Amino acid sequence: MNWKLWIPLGIFAFFLGLFGYQLTQPKDEFIPSTMIGKPLPEFDLPPAMDGVEGAGFADFADGKPKLLNIWASWCLPCIAEAPHLESLKEQGAEIIGVAIRDKPEDVAEFLSNHGNPYTRIGSDELSAIQIEIGSSGVPETFVIDGDGVIRYQHIGDVRESDVPKLLAQLEEAGR
Repeated sequence: MNWKLWIPLGIFAFFLGLFGYQLTQPKDEFIPSTMIGKPLPEFDLPPAMDGVEGAGFADFADGKPKLLNIWASWCLPCIAEAPHLESLKEQGAEIIGVAIRDKPEDVAEFLSNHGNPYTRIGSDELSAIQIEIGSSGVPETFVIDGDGVIRYQHIGDVRESDVPKLLAQLEEAGR
């Protein structure tokens, strides 16, 4: 029997084994930002809706740590996190919002229905800020220290169990 006939079968078995091995490995669902520890890029966004100030870089370099929440009115997990952001606000956290690919009337309706924990909300129609800071989706929340440096990234919706962790990260960023 010719050994050359077994080469394709051996290659197939190798790739089948490699595929099977990959299926058994834990899946990393989140891609952390490479911007952690780096200054927040300068940006100046238009207001997300009439009567609300836009969010600008100067707001982040005033000596006080803040949360930067990337969200959208069309995002279902953003609805789930709304009461927990409100809880953060009630406990003294300042939250700046960036509405991604949203319409002013949709932002207004979302805030009317689910509350407004934000001190300012900017509109990012092209997801430019989201991409620049390494955000992988909505919602995401970043802890920004008083010098405008990104200190922590929370990927996904903020849940009740995340509130103490975010408050601790804010406190740490204030030191």
